[in-house]
Amino acid sequence: MVGAVIQRLLSSLLVIAGASFLVFFILYLLPGDPVLMMLAGTTFTPEAAASLRHQLGLDQSALQQFLRFAGGLLQGDFGKSLVSDDPVLPKILSQFPATAALTFAGTVIAVVFGIWLGVLSAVHRGGLIDLAARLVSLLGISMPTFWSGILLILIFSVHLNWFPALGSEGWRTLVLPAAALGLVGSGFIVRMVRNSMLEVMNEPFITTLRAKGLPERLVMYRHGLRSALIPALTIIGIQIGELLAGAVVIETVFSRQGIGRVLAGAITAKDLPVVQGVIFFTAVVYVVINLLVDLSYALIDPRVRRAQ
Repeated sequence: MVGAVIQRLLSSLLVIAGASFLVFFILYLLPGDPVLMMLAGTTFTPEAAASLRHQLGLDQSALQQFLRFAGGLLQGDFGKSLVSDDPVLPKILSQFPATAALTFAGTVIAVVFGIWLGVLSAVHRGGLIDLAARLVSLLGISMPTFWSGILLILIFSVHLNWFPALGSEGWRTLVLPAAALGLVGSGFIVRMVRNSMLEVMNEPFITTLRAKGLPERLVMYRHGLRSALIPALTIIGIQIGELLAGAVVIETVFSRQGIGRVLAGAITAKDLPVVQGVIFFTAVVYVVINLLVDLSYALIDPRVRRAQ
């Protein structure tokens, strides 16, 4: 088990290193000059622009800039904002709790709603409940997060006036954006749990448990669902990362605080250190989440633990 953990940690570090490389060079190749964006609206000379470019290190080669960027990351230094000259990492850390709360609430809705509908769909295969669950799954997969967010605002804020449409103060402002994220994420989970349950219910150990006289509810939810969650966990881990990325859009739609709005503002201002920092930080969180999901397999299924 310890060897498996070390192996996964090493592979996660490689993924993070690859993410830092891709983040830097993709942004480096984007058109536009950050210096000209910073000096827009002011009177400046080419010499002043060149001096500022040298001061920021933007006149160096791509390799030199990447080594400086990677060296800063190793020391926990994400650089400084080109717009405000503030350190990037404290700005991200100050906004991340709001994004984490939104992602967590959306994940809870997606997992609970998705597993519940997936199990009901498998138990009532071919019936009306199965058809309704599959329809909800299809809508969740097909509907973009910004559209579901706007739809929820129109229904529950504009027409029913149950929840506020904008802001990030109090739990009531969290309901609609979390529901928008959760409904989209639950679509994939419903489909995976349904298929996994149908496969598990045909396994020999399920037949044995039924032959021993165990109640059907105990067979389904204690033994069947536990085994069916193994493949579903992979989708759940991926969906957590997707919800974290989707929070960028949802925070903009609902005017919420968070790293999503920080990223959107930085992209508009072409504030590259902030964009790089937010994307890299999000990638690290995504890798850590998937690492925890991989390790959770052994806790749920003893067969995985024995194999390791």
